[in-house]
Amino acid sequence: MRSNFGLLMVATAALAGCGYTPHDLPDRGVEAVNVPVVTRADYVFDAAASGGMLSPVEKGRLDSWFRGLDLGYGDSIYVDAPGADAARYDVAQVAGNYGMLVQPGAPVTAGAVAPGSVRVVVTRARAEVPGCPNWRIPSQPNFQNRTTSNFGCGVNSALAQQIANPEDLLHGREGTTVVDPRTGTKAVNYYRSQAPTGTKGLEQVTTKGN
Repeated sequence: MRSNFGLLMVATAALAGCGYTPHDLPDRGVEAVNVPVVTRADYVFDAAASGGMLSPVEKGRLDSWFRGLDLGYGDSIYVDAPGADAARYDVAQVAGNYGMLVQPGAPVTAGAVAPGSVRVVVTRARAEVPGCPNWRIPSQPNFQNRTTSNFGCGVNSALAQQIANPEDLLHGREGTTVVDPRTGTKAVNYYRSQAPTGTKGLEQVTTKGN
């Protein structure tokens, strides 16, 4: 009996040692470990700006570059041209053909802007869930009540692919200063103008056909 009891104690201690984790595990909660990661890439175009303005030829080159990038919603356009307000306006005109605006400031890029030229920078964000699908850990056995290694890959990968502007995953948008009170109260007015559902009595419902 003593030998059997001793073997039971050793087996219990071995199982306890296998299930013990000296640090917290991120996959022990209800939040997914596989989440979208947003990365940014800068695309640079240097255009000649003789006299601080873009010539029609340079505007055409810029338009072709925008078309090649498939410029669209979610991209950010900057102009690195100190003191060249006219060139900034020319770039804004070309960007307006794509429904885009030129943002203030400019990100830091490699190399200096040559004299007599302006640098147009397009910043594009991309969202993806790295490492998915992830089936490296089997679902069973699971002695530590951890989520599966692929938990969250399906939903968050779909979110990363469908979101129009990946920047929205990082921070919210600022509210506009232009407010139409009629739009804000439309739902409330509609709710108040409807008659209560009980004023017409109970509706006669039958499962029999006509």
